[in-house]
Amino acid sequence: MAWQQIYDPFGNMIISTALAAIPVVVMLAALGFFHIKAHIAAGIGLLAAVLVAVFAYGMPAEMAGKAAMYGGFTGLLPIGWIVLNIIFLQQLAEKNGSFKILQDSLSGITEDRRLQLLLIAFCFGAFFEGAAGFGTPVAVTAGILIGLGFSPLAASGLSLIANTAPVAFGALGTPVITLAKVHGYDLMEVTAMIGRQLPFFSLLVPFWLIWAFAGRKAMMEIWPALLVTGLSFAIPQYLVSNFIGPELVDIIAAIVSMGSLILFLRVWQPEQLWTSPSMRGHDMSAHEAKEPQAVVRHSQADLIRAWTPWVILSVFVFVWGLPEFKNYLNALFAPKFPIDGLHNLIMKVPPVVTTPHPEAAVYTLNLLSATGTGILLSAIVGALVMKYNPMEIVGNYLRTFWLVRYSLLTIVLMLALGTLTRYSGTDTTLGLAFANSGVFYPFFGTLMGWVGVAMTGSDTASNVLFGGMQKVAAEQLGLSPNLMGAANSSGGVMGKMIDAQSIVVASTATRWFDHEGDILRYVFFHSIALACLVGLFVTLQAYVWPFTSMVVH
Repeated sequence: MAWQQIYDPFGNMIISTALAAIPVVVMLAALGFFHIKAHIAAGIGLLAAVLVAVFAYGMPAEMAGKAAMYGGFTGLLPIGWIVLNIIFLQQLAEKNGSFKILQDSLSGITEDRRLQLLLIAFCFGAFFEGAAGFGTPVAVTAGILIGLGFSPLAASGLSLIANTAPVAFGALGTPVITLAKVHGYDLMEVTAMIGRQLPFFSLLVPFWLIWAFAGRKAMMEIWPALLVTGLSFAIPQYLVSNFIGPELVDIIAAIVSMGSLILFLRVWQPEQLWTSPSMRGHDMSAHEAKEPQAVVRHSQADLIRAWTPWVILSVFVFVWGLPEFKNYLNALFAPKFPIDGLHNLIMKVPPVVTTPHPEAAVYTLNLLSATGTGILLSAIVGALVMKYNPMEIVGNYLRTFWLVRYSLLTIVLMLALGTLTRYSGTDTTLGLAFANSGVFYPFFGTLMGWVGVAMTGSDTASNVLFGGMQKVAAEQLGLSPNLMGAANSSGGVMGKMIDAQSIVVASTATRWFDHEGDILRYVFFHSIALACLVGLFVTLQAYVWPFTSMVVH
């Protein structure tokens, strides 16, 4: 028997909104303020979500349980599968000694930690976001930064801050393509609109990243490199999104930015090198700039061996992200399992949708086409290149699984929570609270996207969740639907750094277990500040000339 979602169960949006926020507030408070271990905090948040869904929103208990179960399966595949296999590759490279050579080779480009951070976290991370998304860039870059000697907080928090501007076009444009497909936006128009919002922040984020790491003075010491990096990413991002399409925006922009920065560093280096990998104001080791140390030179053969596993990873991730290849693998094996007792039995109703429609709940076991499978195969190939024998590979894999077991459990519980809030309608209640902001809607509608990603861990999921509501609200207020659909995605990218799933990925990649609360507290200000800046920019595009001339109607 079908159950219809209710978005204001108490006839008072203030009370309903407060209740809807309880599960997320409980989980974040447990992590950030009470220093409870992540998997326990996630379990408490999930329990709160079940209680709110069943007793406040009237969701049948069996449906609530099955929605949580469905989310847990999604947590294992694709998210947990990515985390497990990228940490496996990282472990192999560390034990093999490749990371030390990797560090030395980067020092050959520049010894300055600020510039290494820019190259790895922003440029390299953007490539992985464009090719794979879903936690891959943070897992890769945080792991590399730890290998380069960065502190756990620096590697985790700064990788999360860097992984913002590329997110809207991540995984070969999946968030935008999904937004257009599910909610009836014109794909090229909404892609172009996002491409008229995010480039300004692609220019800003490199400056923001280094300011967060080293402070304002140290940031200004390398402003030419920051400008080169930001502009060489922002300009291709605008051009590709407006004239080609969403699929290759991040990949092209990342390659151009990475190449431009490396070439620029051949002719320019800062007068004073920052050689401490610790963050200003957060670590006990020295933060002052130091004299450069001698660069360790390795043979070309050693450099090739050290970089080969990461080149292999890049190739595999890119190939696995190609739609044609995914479709081919899915045709071979991707069984679908409708969740009995949940699939098409929950009705979404206006004002979230124009006409009532059932919510699908089908779990696809797309093991072959999952990005994590590509990462696993790349790790195996890389292990053979690093001269591991088969028994050593299996042994390292089992040890990696044991290392990340609690992180996998946390991801399962957090995805269960996020999925339950979606099917119970509590997340929609939060969205409607933002939608009632009238003339301030461009600002708060942008923050709606931020909330969506913070809750679900995915810009794609946030677009599915709130994309239709953005369109309806924009039409009612006389705004461009493309503007607000794009704002949902652009604002959402700033929520990526505080979503619990990404934080767990970062803490796992750096092996800084049980410090998820520290990471959350560090990145929260940056997340809300950048989201508000996006909201202000969207408001200017809605009402103030010449920004209004940028809007695609």
